[in-house]
Amino acid sequence: MVYHALTGVIWAHAVFWVFVAFVIFFVIFGRMIWRVLAGMLDARAAAIRLELEEAARLRREAQEMLRDAQSRREAALAAARELLEHARAEAERVAAATRADAEAATRRRERMALDRIAAAEQAAVTEVRLAAIEVAAAAAAAMARGIGEQADAALIDRAISGLPAALRAA
Repeated sequence: MVYHALTGVIWAHAVFWVFVAFVIFFVIFGRMIWRVLAGMLDARAAAIRLELEEAARLRREAQEMLRDAQSRREAALAAARELLEHARAEAERVAAATRADAEAATRRRERMALDRIAAAEQAAVTEVRLAAIEVAAAAAAAMARGIGEQADAALIDRAISGLPAALRAA
């Protein structure tokens, strides 16, 4: 009887029937539910796999772009260094040419100044000679009026003998 009493109590509880219904539901629909759940999980795994592959592809592209940008940056830096070196060399060349031109201009001006000084000296010497000639001519004229033939001949001989020394001095 105890068994009967226990079985009667079990059959009378709603929890028992909920458990039985739950077991029957899973026995009947368990495979279908499992397939649907497995399909959803597989689809989600496939989507995640695609996202990971896309992320890996994007990462590879980003790394390629980074390498490309770095190589372009290095090329630009090399070109800038080369341009700077060329500019420095050109500046040095221009400075040397300017220095040479300035020195040549200074030499030309110095030569022109020396030529002017020499011309001025020559003009001064010429003026002094002309003045000396005029004085000598006036003195000779005055002497000719007051000097005789002998004194005149002696004066001419002295002038002729002093001519080489006077020419060397000029």
